[in-house]
Amino acid sequence: MPRNVETAVAARNSRSRQPAKGPESPRKEPRQGRSKHMVDVILEAAARVFDQHGYEGATTNRVAERAGISVGSVYQYFPNKNALLTALHERHHLQMQAVVDRALAAAHGGTLREVIEGVVTAALAVHRAEPRLQRILHVEYPFFERPADVSQSARRLFERTRAVLEAHREQVGRDDLDLATHMVLRMVEALVHSAVLDPPVAAEGALEAAITEAVEGYLLLRR
Repeated sequence: MPRNVETAVAARNSRSRQPAKGPESPRKEPRQGRSKHMVDVILEAAARVFDQHGYEGATTNRVAERAGISVGSVYQYFPNKNALLTALHERHHLQMQAVVDRALAAAHGGTLREVIEGVVTAALAVHRAEPRLQRILHVEYPFFERPADVSQSARRLFERTRAVLEAHREQVGRDDLDLATHMVLRMVEALVHSAVLDPPVAAEGALEAAITEAVEGYLLLRR
């Protein structure tokens, strides 16, 4: 095959393997308890399938089989696997919101450092449970995540984190809490992802301590 033709074929094949860039909405939003339960079952199965098979190997048929339902039931809520991936991004935001809530409850009356330690430890546990899925969500296909300004779960996570900083206002050395909240979320996200997806050689608990110190150091620095 001539080189120019071979190159064109390779480029075409490469494009055909690429998913459409951009978040996709579910076919319909669940409103009743039974429907919400079904969506939870589908997303839990999808998380396992993406974690086990990667993006290329994940199919709606495999998701249906893992969930123990018909593929038609999957299509009732999600038109394709890209819509599932978008929903898994939302699910991840909700998981992180729950992490912040649990850490705040566990460290009630405690110091800012204790809250940060709780968030970091729990966030690492969430990401370590499904490392391949986390790579798909945050490294390979991050463009399926809805922008923070249109994602309700991302907004709630921002508001909850800001409330934590407000509750420890006397310890926080940053005047602009909106900016501080943005920075904390991005720092935790980046450092936790790096720790899970490209883990350094470190003693037990050293990563948690290092991430905690980095976030705490930023918040305590007075300017």
